[in-house]
Amino acid sequence: MDGSPSPQERSALPPRAARWLAFISILMGGLCGGLIGFAYIDLQCDGNCGLWNGLGALIGAVVGAAGLAVVANLTLRAMDEWHRFGGRRQDGPLGGGFFRRRR
Repeated sequence: MDGSPSPQERSALPPRAARWLAFISILMGGLCGGLIGFAYIDLQCDGNCGLWNGLGALIGAVVGAAGLAVVANLTLRAMDEWHRFGGRRQDGPLGGGFFRRRR
């Protein structure tokens, strides 16, 4: 053996459970956004508003899913960084500075 890490150890992917949880949360955000968009247009429109209700639901679903996708992505990256550095502070251009502990 040459001592190099295996491909499994070098992977930057978060755990499978975390990815599934992020995926499910994005779907739930899209569902809730669609329901909110539908209800918002339904309250504003009188008469035959099927097209507008559908557009409101579609736009709400896209916005809700996109917003939660950003949050899920940032959460998975933060989780990866936390596991990589073990919660330790890093000295460097962004680690330390004003909030650095004084000894």
